[in-house]
Amino acid sequence: MNPTDSRLTLEIRGTLALIGINRPDKRNAFDVEMLRAFGTAVTEADRHPDVRCMVVLAEGDHFSAGLDLASVGPAVARGERIFPEGIIDPWAIQGEVRTKPLIVAVQGTCYTLGIELILAADIAVASEDTRFGQIEIKRGIFPFGGATLRFPQVAGWGNAMRWLLTGDEFDAKEAYRIGLVQEVVARGLQRERALALAETVAKQAPLGVRATLASARQTLVEGPEAARRALLPKLLEVSASEDAQEGVRSFIERREARFKGR
Repeated sequence: MNPTDSRLTLEIRGTLALIGINRPDKRNAFDVEMLRAFGTAVTEADRHPDVRCMVVLAEGDHFSAGLDLASVGPAVARGERIFPEGIIDPWAIQGEVRTKPLIVAVQGTCYTLGIELILAADIAVASEDTRFGQIEIKRGIFPFGGATLRFPQVAGWGNAMRWLLTGDEFDAKEAYRIGLVQEVVARGLQRERALALAETVAKQAPLGVRATLASARQTLVEGPEAARRALLPKLLEVSASEDAQEGVRSFIERREARFKGR
């Protein structure tokens, strides 16, 4: 990971990768260098042989105010590539896509790119004090980090347009109602809950988890028919793994499975 940018941290904790956003004085708004450092951290975590699940956490009272437009705006206007070749785009808009699960814990302000990171992630936990806003139209632009692609899929057309077209702020209760976040917890417990969920995911068979993500993503991107055709060949491949055999043994022996990712 980029050692010169201390505003993004990566900690490998057993089978978990903890990715920290650390710019609380600016409500964790992302400038260009932070975006690239974040992409590098996700790439390292995704390729690390021990990591089975990633968790994104933010320091301070706020998850993220979104983009630092003073930095990102000119780069976008120049057509500059934000994520270099070989680096995963955490928002899955350009470049490579991650293969391992990603869980996000949010609190306080969660605007624009913060919402879009949730939409690109797999599970999101929100503190009850979280305030959300997809406010790009109030700045003369429109969302370009995935909200127009995924918000309607997740929340339904009307629910998505209610917030995309008005730029209004909404609370954690509404985010839960429309399916943007999967759990709402008491203030300050979002990190603990996200880590607990990540530990549960990390205990499952890694090949099965990755195949599940790939199949579900293929359904969204290529359609159900393409995913259906790929289902049986992938199942046969995963079923031949050592982990699949361990899964059967653990069922017969009535114990928790010990998966090795092979």
